[in-house]
Amino acid sequence: MTTEIKRLIRVRTDKGAEFKRDGFGKKRQLSASWRKPRGQHNKQREQKKAKGALPKPGFGSPVAVRGMHPSGFFEILAFTLQDLEGLDPETQAVRISATVGNRKRIVLQEKAISAGLKVLNARVVKVPETAEEKTESEEDVTAEVKDDE
Repeated sequence: MTTEIKRLIRVRTDKGAEFKRDGFGKKRQLSASWRKPRGQHNKQREQKKAKGALPKPGFGSPVAVRGMHPSGFFEILAFTLQDLEGLDPETQAVRISATVGNRKRIVLQEKAISAGLKVLNARVVKVPETAEEKTESEEDVTAEVKDDE
């Protein structure tokens, strides 16, 4: 990743304005997510200085880094192994979908790492003990008990 891309990502985070819904602090049922003020007497719609800015084209992020993850990679959402085919490890990173189960997640994660891709939401998945491992551990416990007697 070039220094210019890093600089633009930093500019994007420094410049980013937070646009909050008018009146969200006054009523509990209003969320902070942006809604355009449409009221006839609304001060924010009239763009009074102290009432908060309205989103305008100048607040957008630089085109070169638009849609880019803060790590500097473009995010690709993966559900299956086919989603990992043809990805560029230099510019793209993988996010494994939340709806993917543990068994499939292990396979997807190993395949992505072996392909040199960065996994943005990598997890350490505990592999359940198999029946053979359980019997071996039970035998060890019974042997220890007999030794103690």
